[in-house]
Amino acid sequence: MLEIKTFVFGPFYTNTFVVSDEHHILLIDPACYTQYEQHQLYTYISNLQFSISNPQLSIVATHGHLDHLWGAKWATEQYHTPVLMHEADIPLAQDMQSQYDLFGISGHPEAFDIEDIKSKILNLKSSMSNFELLETPGHTPGSICLYWPEEKTLLAGDTLFRMGYGRTDLPGGDMRQLIASLERLFTLPFDVRVYPGHGDPTTIGAERR
Repeated sequence: MLEIKTFVFGPFYTNTFVVSDEHHILLIDPACYTQYEQHQLYTYISNLQFSISNPQLSIVATHGHLDHLWGAKWATEQYHTPVLMHEADIPLAQDMQSQYDLFGISGHPEAFDIEDIKSKILNLKSSMSNFELLETPGHTPGSICLYWPEEKTLLAGDTLFRMGYGRTDLPGGDMRQLIASLERLFTLPFDVRVYPGHGDPTTIGAERR
């Protein structure tokens, strides 16, 4: 049975998800911005780890934007595992300073460990039941969605929102790619529940109308 816990973190109100089943914990988009937010996330995951027998934990980013990775340095050090993301977005995440400068954010972000999610996908699929990786470029070149067909659950990142979709006016955005990605998502069953990177959940059926 898949369990999903949502946290809303940071100045951009980004959704961080902790997805768990009997064997594995996925920390998706570690956006914890303050020590208090880190403590909230740590406490929840610690309780999960006590309740799951020999749990594996992986950190996944749906894309490389800074608001989804505020807590990446903390998370990789806390759990001794890299952030997994699509290889096309690794350069974006590695040049976080340019994103800080673009948004006028002061400070110098620290680098964190990153690996290509495709290099770990077999391990993820073997440990997390019925997990599928959907490549959905457009918001960024390497945007991904995570899909559980049997659970009818989609974690959509910033590709699809409730009554909206991701912007394409930032570096690497491409509206044609995003439209193609949305068309792909709209082939999923109407009753698939969608958990976006910002805002409230929705369904594929609601967004197709």
